[in-house]
Amino acid sequence: MNTLHEDTYRLLAACFYPPTEQLREEQSCDILADLLDQCCPAAAAHANQAAAYLKSSTDEQLLVEYSRLFLGPFKLVAPPYGSVWLDQSKTVMGASTARVAAFYQKYGLQLADDFPELPDHIAVELEFLSYLAFKQREAATAGDSAGAAAYIQAQQDFLTTFLLPWLTPFCAAISDDGEAPFYAAIAQCTASFCAAAVTEDA
Repeated sequence: MNTLHEDTYRLLAACFYPPTEQLREEQSCDILADLLDQCCPAAAAHANQAAAYLKSSTDEQLLVEYSRLFLGPFKLVAPPYGSVWLDQSKTVMGASTARVAAFYQKYGLQLADDFPELPDHIAVELEFLSYLAFKQREAATAGDSAGAAAYIQAQQDFLTTFLLPWLTPFCAAISDDGEAPFYAAIAQCTASFCAAAVTEDA
């Protein structure tokens, strides 16, 4: 189960970065669906939808969808930053962004100076959860049951404190938009998987 969560979070994160040919070439959504079949069938159904949309969409269509939802230049359908949804100011780099960065630092991580995104971007938060799942697996493999349990708790804490409070409205905004079927399927997949993950020992 550990590897499943580690890889699932990583693949979901890849879908929330600007689309590239690599996403299609590596069959990321097909692999995601296969993983989710083993641990979260409800999310797997959405991953299969995403895989079908990915196959039928052109690179230009995906980029247009992505830009309108997440980049602008006009009003964004679904800003991909936690602070926009969580902080009273409704802007990027709010107080919650600093708290997310502090949580990363607690585990020895910080974003590279040349990294183009903020700490509370949806893809970055999902990648961090993948890292925690990797550390959990590493500790378990080494026979460190206490360390593995600590990383399980870290995943639960991060989900409940930082990601889940804004994931639901963020994903709903994408789905309600009705004009970005690939990202709607990915959003529904992400919401379903993360909701299930927080109720179990990952």
